[in-house]
Amino acid sequence: MIDAHCHIDLYKRPEDILNECEALDMTVLAMTNLPSHFEVGYPFFLERKKIRLALGMHPLYAKYHENEFPSFIRNTSKTSYIGEIGLDFSQEGIATKEIQLKTFKRLLFELTGKKKILSIHSRRAEKEVLEHLIGYQIKSAIFHWYSGSLSLISKIYSAGFFFSINPAMIRSKTGQSIISQIPMDYVLTESDGPFIQNDGEVIKPRDISLVITYLSSIWQLPQSAIQEKINSNFHRLINTIKSSDQ
Repeated sequence: MIDAHCHIDLYKRPEDILNECEALDMTVLAMTNLPSHFEVGYPFFLERKKIRLALGMHPLYAKYHENEFPSFIRNTSKTSYIGEIGLDFSQEGIATKEIQLKTFKRLLFELTGKKKILSIHSRRAEKEVLEHLIGYQIKSAIFHWYSGSLSLISKIYSAGFFFSINPAMIRSKTGQSIISQIPMDYVLTESDGPFIQNDGEVIKPRDISLVITYLSSIWQLPQSAIQEKINSNFHRLINTIKSSDQ
């Protein structure tokens, strides 16, 4: 299974999650919310075969962005994975809109021409995020937990970008509507742990199986075929950065 967006460092016992993912032979892209968090976690991921740590600058941490930016630049060469980055114009994030925009554009400028895969936060700012990704000629990105308009979905995948789907999305009517509009070729799976609960328990990467089961039902395909498709999509994405640092 593939977890394209998980915050392993935010679990109470991150090493237990790392070990479980390895035991299950899972591929995991582990997000960070700030470059300083990446620097703390990086040594723990070096020996992991299929688990990679992404370098992030979360939009809801905007008050730290200016001080953290040099650390982002310093660490960019250490990973092919960037996340979580993006914009958040919801009620929670709108007060820092201008800081977020400044940071996002600076990040994309630094990443232009580099072979990186970006995991994108876009809540209530989906159109702006897409415009900036295209404007800065970003080639490889995943819209994590997309919650925007249905009309924008085709523009996102037409630009070559993917969507990662989590267990919270499959439980809501809005999420189900969004999933129904995404072509099979642009779907990836994510847990977004530990920010989601399942049956009262904090979700873990292994719970990606819930998404596999759901997709099997709506696509009318065996679960084995769904896993093969997700793997194929992921490797198609990985091929865009194959010649860079992994």
